[in-house]
Amino acid sequence: MPDAPAPAGIDPRGPRFAATVTTVLLVIATYLALTGISPRLGEATGSFGWFAYQPLADAVYVPGTSPFAQRLADAGFVAVAITAALFAWSVVSPRTAPWGVVFRRLVRPRLAPPSELEDPRPPRFAQGVGLFVTGAGLILHLIGAPWALVIAAGAALVAAFLNAAFGFCLGCRFYLLLQRGGIVGRTRAV
Repeated sequence: MPDAPAPAGIDPRGPRFAATVTTVLLVIATYLALTGISPRLGEATGSFGWFAYQPLADAVYVPGTSPFAQRLADAGFVAVAITAALFAWSVVSPRTAPWGVVFRRLVRPRLAPPSELEDPRPPRFAQGVGLFVTGAGLILHLIGAPWALVIAAGAALVAAFLNAAFGFCLGCRFYLLLQRGGIVGRTRAV
């Protein structure tokens, strides 16, 4: 199978800059998830364990609201949802994603030109992996899974931190493995 033509290259410092900002956002989101409703969901009682939800005395509880509405209004949920929305934006329209625009307009003009450009597909795939992980955490949190939001935010945080601090992109490595297996990044012969 022939390789698909690679799109124009991108400055490899751009995704690393975005990972740095995402790391900061995910530190905040993970903290809020740890201090919110998610860790206490496991203390609920009921026949299905973590699917049952009972408001706790120390949780913020507004009389007359449903448990679903409480989970939806949880600060950790909102912070992870914002991060997931930014991941989605980066997947759907990478040219207009906020951190890419900030990098291109404010940071890159102050740097020397990159020594080489990289294929934009692996970083875009990595954003999709981040969206999948945080999206799964959001959905599981909404149905009442204890610690789901914290675990999803923490996993995304570790991946973003590795990229920001060491330039090691887990999602990019996964993309390359899938590409070697012929699953992504290749066109079919007609």
